[in-house]
Amino acid sequence: MPISRRRFMISAALSTSTLAMPSFLRAQGKPKVVVIGGGAGGGTAARYLAKDSKGEIDVTLIEPQQAFTTCFFSNLHIGGFRTFDSITHSYKTLESTHGVKVIHQMATAVDRGAKVVTLADGSKVPYDRLIVSPGISLKWESVPGYSPEAAEMMPHAWQAGPQTQLLKSKIEAMKQGGTFVMIAPPNPYRCPPGPYERISMVAHIFKQKNPTAKIIVLDPKEKFSKQALFQEGWQKHYPGMVEWIPASILGSIKSVDAKTGKIETDLDVFNADVANVIPAQAAGAIAAAAGLTNDTGFCPIVPGSMQSQVDENVYVLGDSSIAGDMPKSAFSANSQAKVCANAVRGALTGSRVFPAKFSNTCWSLIATDDGVKVGANYEPAADKITKTTGFISKTGEDSALRKATYEESLGWYAGITEDIFGA
Repeated sequence: MPISRRRFMISAALSTSTLAMPSFLRAQGKPKVVVIGGGAGGGTAARYLAKDSKGEIDVTLIEPQQAFTTCFFSNLHIGGFRTFDSITHSYKTLESTHGVKVIHQMATAVDRGAKVVTLADGSKVPYDRLIVSPGISLKWESVPGYSPEAAEMMPHAWQAGPQTQLLKSKIEAMKQGGTFVMIAPPNPYRCPPGPYERISMVAHIFKQKNPTAKIIVLDPKEKFSKQALFQEGWQKHYPGMVEWIPASILGSIKSVDAKTGKIETDLDVFNADVANVIPAQAAGAIAAAAGLTNDTGFCPIVPGSMQSQVDENVYVLGDSSIAGDMPKSAFSANSQAKVCANAVRGALTGSRVFPAKFSNTCWSLIATDDGVKVGANYEPAADKITKTTGFISKTGEDSALRKATYEESLGWYAGITEDIFGA
């Protein structure tokens, strides 16, 4: 069913409707909730806690960036469909309208015993409940030869902002007839369709400006989300331009040389004029520093509330969490944040806690007005969040439906960014 901006916002409001029971605020003042990370999970949680508690909870958001550039829709900026400003959002409305205190610093440590977050300048922020939503960290060592320094020459652009702009500039400046190589990430990773939408957007630029360019995808996986849809689209819009090489043919990545663009694999040596290296991922660094991760590198949670399995006073959202069948997407994080905010508010003020329900949709743009999607609804089970129903675009759909799907994604983006940032 299409999701317009209006329907998204109405659904958001209903999902956290307030039927508050009498509060039991502590004598020493308002309970304090600290949220680490101001993206789709953390921003949403902070806003809903402040809004729905009507001043009964002191909400502090810790986010080092002055403005947040969304990784979702950043591919559309690379493809020329969005300006950079249109995917960059301020925290001013969260502060001025919703009463969230925003601290623009990096959280460097969490003392869970003392219930204190330490910031980069050494100051400390106490909490009664902590919500951790720091996104991902990149496992540089997963690609031999890759590093933060190498990323300035072979951008990952998987944490949006300057890296997005760097990759876009390199794509647009690539020599005529050159070769663009992507090293795709292994599972699990942020935004499962994202690398392949990016390939589509790179191809869209090349079709206009560099039609003899080649795109090679070196993939450590045997399959990927929406594979049939993307491969159909590549053949239709960019015939002969995209070559996808799966793990069974590729083998492993043996090394990358950022200075020369040389990528050595078990299969062959590839010489990239522009390389996009997306390494393996783990929970944001602060989640590991706080002792919230397990041996997967991500954070186990209680399915019905997003509460950490490690600490009952801590909740983990979005990309950093082990969310069962839910993908690591902005829609998922936003959905999880509403469940979490409702649970935290109930624990601190005695307001009603509603049964948890989750949802997700991931849209992807293959070419102008050629949008596809995949999504599902989820409910908590005993041991994980479980998919209950799902849907996916079909190959062979007519152009009117694909255009409507793309337009639906635009409405969703407008709605979710308003839902996160308040404007």
